[in-house]
Amino acid sequence: VSSNGLPNTDALTPPASFFKTLIDHEVTVELKNDIQIRGILKSVDQYLNIKLDDISVVEELKYPHLSSVKNVFIRGSVVRYVHLPAGSVDIPLLEDATRREAANQSAKAK
Repeated sequence: VSSNGLPNTDALTPPASFFKTLIDHEVTVELKNDIQIRGILKSVDQYLNIKLDDISVVEELKYPHLSSVKNVFIRGSVVRYVHLPAGSVDIPLLEDATRREAANQSAKAK
């Protein structure tokens, strides 16, 4: 909360809030078992559970049993990495927000 009592819009948003901005965009989710699934992000919750529609497996020949699957729900605890679509992230804004957050954390530690 800022000094005027309004929510502080400069603070970094939690990861789930960030991913919600990517709903209806194509993402690739890399699982801890090395499977990579590409699809349209339909939902994400506070636990980073992810629902994808219109999926395809990146290495389809390696995982043929997944070729008939069209929609998946992925438990957040099995996600290793989420590859974002090019241009979906404002890099300078993210870098600036990260610097501000690091400065705030450093100031709190003193």
